[in-house]
Amino acid sequence: MTPIVCIIDDDLVSQFATRYTIEQSNRNCKVISYDDAEEALTSFTDNLQSQKSLPNILLLDLVMPEMDGWAFLEKIEKLLGNDCHIEVYILSAFQNSKDRIRAKEHPMVRGYFDKPLSKINLDSIFETRTV
Repeated sequence: MTPIVCIIDDDLVSQFATRYTIEQSNRNCKVISYDDAEEALTSFTDNLQSQKSLPNILLLDLVMPEMDGWAFLEKIEKLLGNDCHIEVYILSAFQNSKDRIRAKEHPMVRGYFDKPLSKINLDSIFETRTV
C-alpha cells in the first residue's frame, strides 16, 4: 500500500520545498497538503466518516494562524483516540527549546526537524516507519 504523506503548513514556500524534497527523493508515496490546520482537520474527519484512508505520515508546522500545530494535535487525538496510527513529525523554522521538549514528550510526535526538510531527515522518517 502506498503511504500517504500529509503536509500542514501555512507558509506556501515551505510547503512547496517540503513537497519538492519528497518528490525528488523518488519515494513511492502520495503527498497531500493543507495550508490551514482547520481545513486538514475537516478533511481528516470527513475521511473517517467515509472510511477513507488517513495519512500515514504527517509533517506539521507549529506556528500557524487560527489553529496552531499543538491545537491540531489535541483535536486529532480526541478524534482518533487510541486508534491513531499517524506518525507525526514537527517541521519548524524556529529554534524553540520548549517546543522541542514538548514534542519529545508528546505520544504522537516521532521527531522534530528544522525547515527546510532535508533529504537526510526525510530518509530517516521513511527508514523508521512503523505503519
